[in-house]
Amino acid sequence: MRATNQSREILALAVPAFLALVAEPLFLLADTAIIGHLGTAQLAGLGVASAILLTAANLFVFLAYGTTSIVARQVGAGLRRSAVGAGLDGVWLAVGLGAVVAVAVWAAADPLCAVFGASEAAATQAVIYLRISAGGIPGMLVALAATGALRGLQDTRTPLVAAVAGFAANLVLNLVFVFGLGWGIAGSAWGTVIAQSAMAAGLVVVLVRLARREAAPLRPHVGRVLRAAVDGVPLLVRTLALRAILLVTTWVAAGMGDVPLAAYQVAATIWTFQAFALDALAIAAQALTGKALGAGDAAAARSATSIMLGWGGWGGLGLGLVLAALSPVLPLLFTADSAVQQALASALIVVGLSGWLAGLVFVVDGVLIGAGDGTWLAKAMAATLALYLPVVLAVHYNSAALLALGAPIATAALWCAFIALMVIRWAFLWHRVRGDAWLILGSAR
Repeated sequence: MRATNQSREILALAVPAFLALVAEPLFLLADTAIIGHLGTAQLAGLGVASAILLTAANLFVFLAYGTTSIVARQVGAGLRRSAVGAGLDGVWLAVGLGAVVAVAVWAAADPLCAVFGASEAAATQAVIYLRISAGGIPGMLVALAATGALRGLQDTRTPLVAAVAGFAANLVLNLVFVFGLGWGIAGSAWGTVIAQSAMAAGLVVVLVRLARREAAPLRPHVGRVLRAAVDGVPLLVRTLALRAILLVTTWVAAGMGDVPLAAYQVAATIWTFQAFALDALAIAAQALTGKALGAGDAAAARSATSIMLGWGGWGGLGLGLVLAALSPVLPLLFTADSAVQQALASALIVVGLSGWLAGLVFVVDGVLIGAGDGTWLAKAMAATLALYLPVVLAVHYNSAALLALGAPIATAALWCAFIALMVIRWAFLWHRVRGDAWLILGSAR
């Protein structure tokens, strides 16, 4: 009976989360396709700028993940007013961090893009996109925090509505600005900034209404906001290590030339789509694990983990096989460059065949985040980075030999190195979740 009820709870959270998470990469794919038809230099430039922007925003993903865990524990303990207050603390922290990061990224756009060593044409496009998109960073961080709070409150439907509305607006604005007004890659950046900011505003309105209903304070409390920042440090370290992994991989792709870099950008976007689709279970894992542990029910946390692991593995396998089967067709949607198409097709086969592993990794990652096991996750990701660097650098130092065999072989080799990363992550995560150290009960870890 418990398994049936938990399955329903998981579905109630995971289905809206899945639709919201899939909405984002679908529209990112559309953006990529729009820019891809402007030319290879623009697509390669987007690859560089996107890596920087995603790093700038995702460094602070603890605003979503950490907030979900804290709020869910409060909900499980029956402290709903405190839960809403904790969510607002995360939003205020996001406002401050977003303003600082936006200014820093705008000011350092040229040197940041130069680090990747892309061609002059690609770097020029990257700087244009990055400087404009920096204005959307505050909205990105506020949306992360507000979404995390709502997920902790066991509400994944509101973020779904916000995501669909926001990314639909983004797509329409990009089409108008890029092709209608002829703004090129700058038009895509402006469309994204406007849509992100509007989406963040909508989520904040919902959270403020909840706060008023629960009589939770709206004004920032410096002590609580600082505590939220300190609590987020372990997840920040974890994310720094993960972003370092992704940045090094992009740097290796850029060193191979515009064709492999453009293929890597599209493949990475499709991989993100796969990751976000599977991450729906991780979101449910965060919310349900935090709630169960907050209520003092370790058995429920373990039972839900077992169910979600099964769903994650099989779901990842099915989705991955579909991507691999579509590898000859999907490249045609993103670029007219035949060289990029061939390189991309080889990458998608590797991405698709590893889908089952990604499903398992994301579920356990979500469980441990929901449990507030941030310190261990930080250490594990740092160790993963150390073990991954020799693998990806081996591809870099042998890139000339790989490129001599053709861009498809070189691109596939880079993605094989990335899959080795997932194997390393799974080894650490599986070792941790099998034990009991993460099962700490109560409203606070």
